[in-house]
Amino acid sequence: MQTYNIRDAKTQLSRLVDRAAKGESFVIAKAGKPMVKVVALDAPETPRVRRFGYLAGKISVPGDFDTMGAEDIEKMFVGAGGKP
Repeated sequence: MQTYNIRDAKTQLSRLVDRAAKGESFVIAKAGKPMVKVVALDAPETPRVRRFGYLAGKISVPGDFDTMGAEDIEKMFVGAGGKP
């Protein structure tokens, strides 16, 4: 991917916009530091990489997960006496 300094991008803006519209993306940098990526509006988005299993062994789900806090939740909705 081509990188253009902001000064060069300003002087070549029309040409660069035409190139981006044709699907060629580029980066505009300020003082050598990349600032923005220019892409066509109808360009397909880059798919996100899904990393299955990257937390394996780092977290655990308790066996009673689906009933955890059931008593407290019931008290909030029904009341402490058990009657609505």
